[in-house]
Amino acid sequence: MKLITAVIQEDMLDRVREELIAEEVYRITVTRVSGRGQQVGEEIYRGQRITPNLLPKVRIDIGVNEEWVERTIKAIIKGARANGGSVGDGKIFVTPLLECIRIRTGDRGGQAI
Repeated sequence: MKLITAVIQEDMLDRVREELIAEEVYRITVTRVSGRGQQVGEEIYRGQRITPNLLPKVRIDIGVNEEWVERTIKAIIKGARANGGSVGDGKIFVTPLLECIRIRTGDRGGQAI
């Protein structure tokens, strides 16, 4: 099992959801977050160094079994890549998911996902 976490631009959420649905990935968690990547570092304004504001982003978390990892990643990339790809499109992190437990039934592991 893996936990796929993607941080994308807010306006790409609907496109990503459509691509995930097309790949039959329906179970997602979405959180509104703020952050900054490579877009801009420190800026100089009127001779003073300032740190730019954080940008609004969307974080998507999806728990999947091994056989769903690649198709989930491809769907996120397809939906989140703006105009052929540009700085700020986002990142995808894939981490091992040690355990998943469905609260309603107590199912564990891949069955709970």
